[in-house]
Amino acid sequence: MSKVKCNHCHLEFSKMIMIKEGDLNFCCKGCQGVYHLLKDDGLDSFYEKLGNRTIAPPLEIDNDDLEKFDSKNFLDNYVRITKDGFAQIDLIIEGIHCAACVWLNEKVLYETKGIIEANINFTSNKARITWDDEKLKLSEIILKIRAIGYNAYAYDSSVADIAATKAKRDYFIRMMVAVIASMNIMMLSVAKYTGFFTGISEEVKNMIHIGEFLLSTPVLFYSGWVFFKGAYYGIKNRIITMDFLVAFGSTLTYTYSLFILFGAKGESYFDSVAMIITFVLVGKYLEVIGKKSAVDTLDKIKSSLPLEAVVVDENNNKKLVALNSIKIDDVIEIKAGDKIPVDGQIINGEGFFDESTLTGESIPVYKKVGDFVYSGTINSNSLINYKVTKDFKNSTFSSIVTLLEDSLNSKPKIQTKAAQISKGFSVTILSLALMTFLVWYFFGIDLGFDYTGTTQFERSFIVAVSVVVIACPCALALATPMASLVGISELAKKGLLFKEAKFIESMAVASSVVFDKTGTLTKGELNVVKARIMDDNIHKLNLLYSLLSSSNHPVSKSIKKYLSKKYNLEDKKLDSVKNVEAKGMSAKYTNIEGKSFELLGGNLDLLKQNEIYYNFESNKTVYLFAINKKVIATFELEDEIKDNSKELISYLQKNNIEVTMLTGDNVNVAKDIAEKLNIKNYLSSQTPVSKAEYIKKLKSENKVVVMVGDGVNDSVALSNADVAVAMGNSADVSLAVSDIVLLNSSLKSLKDAFIISSRTYKFIKQNLYLSLIYNAVTIPLAMAGYVIPLVAALSMSLSSLMVVLNSLRIKMK
Repeated sequence: MSKVKCNHCHLEFSKMIMIKEGDLNFCCKGCQGVYHLLKDDGLDSFYEKLGNRTIAPPLEIDNDDLEKFDSKNFLDNYVRITKDGFAQIDLIIEGIHCAACVWLNEKVLYETKGIIEANINFTSNKARITWDDEKLKLSEIILKIRAIGYNAYAYDSSVADIAATKAKRDYFIRMMVAVIASMNIMMLSVAKYTGFFTGISEEVKNMIHIGEFLLSTPVLFYSGWVFFKGAYYGIKNRIITMDFLVAFGSTLTYTYSLFILFGAKGESYFDSVAMIITFVLVGKYLEVIGKKSAVDTLDKIKSSLPLEAVVVDENNNKKLVALNSIKIDDVIEIKAGDKIPVDGQIINGEGFFDESTLTGESIPVYKKVGDFVYSGTINSNSLINYKVTKDFKNSTFSSIVTLLEDSLNSKPKIQTKAAQISKGFSVTILSLALMTFLVWYFFGIDLGFDYTGTTQFERSFIVAVSVVVIACPCALALATPMASLVGISELAKKGLLFKEAKFIESMAVASSVVFDKTGTLTKGELNVVKARIMDDNIHKLNLLYSLLSSSNHPVSKSIKKYLSKKYNLEDKKLDSVKNVEAKGMSAKYTNIEGKSFELLGGNLDLLKQNEIYYNFESNKTVYLFAINKKVIATFELEDEIKDNSKELISYLQKNNIEVTMLTGDNVNVAKDIAEKLNIKNYLSSQTPVSKAEYIKKLKSENKVVVMVGDGVNDSVALSNADVAVAMGNSADVSLAVSDIVLLNSSLKSLKDAFIISSRTYKFIKQNLYLSLIYNAVTIPLAMAGYVIPLVAALSMSLSSLMVVLNSLRIKMK
C-alpha cells in the first residue's frame, strides 16, 4: 500500500486515511489546522527550520479544563509577581522534540499581545513566561500553546522529584547490569587471552565466544540504550556526540564479533563492548545523582518554613491561614520560638529575634513596635503581633529560595580537559575509520599479513574496526575519573567529602576564595577573652550570676559559662527584673537584713542611661556589671578565630589566590578579624543577596570562585560559586547546596583540599597527554594494518592500565 508524507509532521501514512487539500497532504485534522494557523500567522518558516525531521502530530486535548488556569487557587500556587508588576509562571511544554519546536513556541508566544518574555529550555522543556495579566489571561496562553499542537501544565517540584527519582533508579539498574555482566566477561577474557599465547582449542574458544555474546548483549542493548538514545537526538540536531562514538564503536565491535561467532576467522571483542558501555555509564549515573540532589535541596529549603500562621482579625478572633493565602495588612500572632512566615512590621510586643538564617550572626537582634521582621527568622522570647507588609511569594526567605532555584538550574558545568579535547574526537575517529576502510577496500592493500580465507571486504572491515577499537576513548575517558577517584580517596582521609570529581579541577585552578566569617574563619560563638572583677565578694558575684541567669542572650550565657568554671555560684531571687532594649538588664535584690541593691548589667549605653559614667574603650563586645551605681566587673567578648585560619590564608596568598571575607557583622568587628588574618579584601554588613551578587561580580571577571560558608544565609552565595565548600557542622541547607563538605570543619583540611586537588589535576593532565600520545602513535599503525583487532583491544587495555598506574602515583608524597 502506497504512503505519503504529511505536510506538517512529515510522518508517512497510508493514502487511505489521507486528508487531501490541493497539493497538500495531511494525516489528520490536527496537522491540517496547525499548518494553516502557521501560514496565516506568517510562521511557515518553521518548516524550513524543521527540515526533513519528523515531529509528533498535534496533541488532541480537550479544552474544558481551561477555567482552572484562571482560578484564584491555581494563580496563588503557581503564579508570582515580578518587581515590575508582571505575572510570571514556570510551565512544562509537552510535545517538544527539537530546536524547531522551541523556536515555534517562543515565536508564537512573543507575538501574542501581552506576553513580555518567553524562554524555553530545550533540555528540560521548562518554559518561563512573563506576561501582563491585565491584557492577557493565563488560560489564553495555554490555549495558544495548544493551538499549535503542544500542551502546557504548571511546573511542580513534586513532579520533578518523581522524574529525578525514576531516572536515578533506571540508571542504577542499567549500571548494575553492566557491571555484573562485565565482571563475568572479564573472567572469560582472561582464559581467552591466555589461550591466545599458550594455545586453545577451537571448541573451547567458541564456547567462550558464546558466553561473552550472552553476557554482552544485555549490556549493549539494555544498559547502553542511553547512549543510543543520546546519539539519536544528537544526529537529529546535527551533532556528533561522545554518545554517538560510544554507541557506534560498541555496535561496530559487537557486529564484527557476531561474524566471528558465526564462523568468520578472527577473534571476538564482546569484552570490549561491555567495558566501553560500563565505564561511561558509571559517569552518567553520577550526573543523574547530581540532578536528584538539586531537586532534594530545593524541597528541603522550602519545607523549613511553617505551612500556616495565626491571623488575628479586628475582633481579636484567631484562625490558621495557609501561607499562600496570607494577604498584605493581615495581622499575625507569633509566639516565642515560632518562625516568622512572611515579612511584616511589629504593632504589639517586643523581643529578641534570631536572624542567623539571614545574616549568619548568632547574636539575636532586639525588635520593638515599628521595627520590621523577616520571614525565616525566629522569635526568641516573647509574644508579638505584626502586620504583613509582603505576601509569601515576595517575602525575604521566599526570594532567597527563588534565587537559589534559579542559580541551581543555571549553574554551568565545568568542562574537564577530556571534554575539551574530545569535542572533535568522535568525528575525527569515525572519519579516519571510514577512510581506512575505503582505502583498503578499493586499493586492495595487502601487507602480507595472515588474512587467509578472508575477502577484501572482511580485510578492510577488520582494519577499520581496529582503528575504532584502538582509538576507543577508554583511556581518554579514564584519564580524568581515575585520577579523580584516587584524589578523592586521599581527600576523604583528610576529612573532605567531594560530591563530584569535577570540583577537583575547579579547586586546582581557583583564582579567588571567598569566606564567610562567622562559623567559617571564626568559631561562631562568643567567648570571654578579658575579664576584670574589681570586687570578688562571693555575695556580689552571686548577684551577677543571678542577673545573667535571667537572660537568654548569648552574651549573658557566655559570661555565665565563664563564671561557672571559676566560681561556685548560686542563684538569688531578684525583683523587678527588666529588659532594657538593646542595652542590657536591670533588677533589684533585698537581703535578709532588708538592705536593697540596685543591679545593672549591659553595655556602656545602659550605664550612661542610669547616670553612671565609666570610661571604657574596646573594639570587642562589652558587658559591664554595677551594684548601686558602682561598676564591680567588666567583660570583653569576641568570636574566636578558628585554628589554622592564618595558615590557610597565608597559603592561598602565597599561591596568588585572591582572598575575600564577607560578613553580616558591623565594620569594626569585620576590620578586627581581617587585620588579625591579614585579609585585605573584606566587606561588612552583607545580606544573603549581596553576598551572591559579589560572587557573580567575581565570576563576570572570569575568575574561578570558591565560596566557603555555613548557614542558610550563605546558601545563595554558595550555589552561585564555581565550588561551594561547607563546614560539616553547617545548616542542612548549606550542606545540601555545597559541592565539598569539610566533615571535621577543620580549615587545615581545606588547605589539604587545595594541595591534593592541585596534585590530582597535574596527574589528570599527565593522563590526558599520555592517552593523546598513545592515540597519535597507535591510530596510524592501525590504519596501516599493522594492528589486528585483538592486538588493538589488548593495546587499548594497556593504555587504560597505563592511566590507572599513573593515577596511583597521586598517593606518593
